Amino acid sequence: MRPTGRLHIGHYFGALQNWVRLQNDPSYECFYFIADWHALTSDYADTSAVAQNTLEIMTDYLAAGLDPQKSVIFQQSQVPEHAELHLLLSMVTPLGWLERVPTYKEALENVKDRDLHTYGFLGYPILQCADIVIYSAEGKSLVVPVGEDQVSHVELSREIVRRFREFFALEFNSPPGRKDREKIAKALGVLPEALEPDSTDKYPAENICRFARARARESGTVNFMESLDTEYRAYFHVREDLTEPQAMLTKTPRIPGLDGRKMSKSYGNTITLSESDADIRAKTKVMVTDPARKRRSDPGNPDVCPVYDWHKLFSPPETLKWSAEGCRTAGIGCIECKAAMADNLIKWIAPIRERRVEYEKNPKRVLELIDAGSKRARVEAVKTMTRVREAVFGWEKKRNEVASGEWRGKIDARRLPRVTSH
Repeated sequence: MRPTGRLHIGHYFGALQNWVRLQNDPSYECFYFIADWHALTSDYADTSAVAQNTLEIMTDYLAAGLDPQKSVIFQQSQVPEHAELHLLLSMVTPLGWLERVPTYKEALENVKDRDLHTYGFLGYPILQCADIVIYSAEGKSLVVPVGEDQVSHVELSREIVRRFREFFALEFNSPPGRKDREKIAKALGVLPEALEPDSTDKYPAENICRFARARARESGTVNFMESLDTEYRAYFHVREDLTEPQAMLTKTPRIPGLDGRKMSKSYGNTITLSESDADIRAKTKVMVTDPARKRRSDPGNPDVCPVYDWHKLFSPPETLKWSAEGCRTAGIGCIECKAAMADNLIKWIAPIRERRVEYEKNPKRVLELIDAGSKRARVEAVKTMTRVREAVFGWEKKRNEVASGEWRGKIDARRLPRVTSH
């Protein structure tokens, strides 16, 4: 989550509740972070609150039940590999993909108090993709718990990973011999002169692989491999440096804001996880209700009332039944209904708030947990970037060539121009 202030009950039911459930399931290895770089994509003009808000969000994470012993909880900017992978992925992501993202276009049309015509804002889906796939691990699936409105973001990440593979994932299993290279080139329909042969090798392996990657970009790496006869397919393999993420669709309860709109800090219609009893009662007392109940004697419909939506989250079954029946028959007034809901909300929030107060008293401990989690996250991120750098640049292969002396033969074999002096 972006460090833009304290978290509210919408964040809890929309994400945190599910994160806690996943961390307690031994079949998942969970990584949760505070997206301070993402905060800059739209709020770059004033970063004065980012550091404090990072502490606030970590405190809320811990108070809500995230456990550093069960999850890796970290700060995005403490893992610089996120930025490096973002850079490399941005090199292959078409500009049109970013310009077509619905939330990008909506923000440009609706946000008037900030200038969002920056690469940082346009390219945030690539950073988002890097944030996810930097925790790829060979042989493991990668899932992102999201609601329906965020599935498209995960799908774009999948497309970016596929695009990366088309350029860098296809390799020879091992350097094929000359006769094999000739057979492969013919199977690909490549003429010898197109391979830029040198004086000793009519079919350079690196150039054949380059042509194969170009074919893979035309149809997709998977389709390219499937199009090859089994004999030729055996010469190639596809690197699995980055895993295509899968959306883990999670149902989230409806939790409207105090004014009936979507709960959002920008609307000022939230109840934070640190809200006092007095503020909870004051804020819920003015919540919107079913507009049909203009007078105390008017019956209402609880299914269209935001207060009833909150009852479903915080109240026991008997209170829920009392609220629904009282609303439909006008047996209770909205003030009574709100007060009962507030009582149960206060009971629910009390243990979270108590844990939060304990961490607030010890910000040094909160910082230590952020730092420790970031170090753990970076260990995994470094593993991924080691693989990615090799796929893009091939430095390990080049270093091995230099160490073994193979590079001399390659240079000697080139037809270099002669330089003479008078």
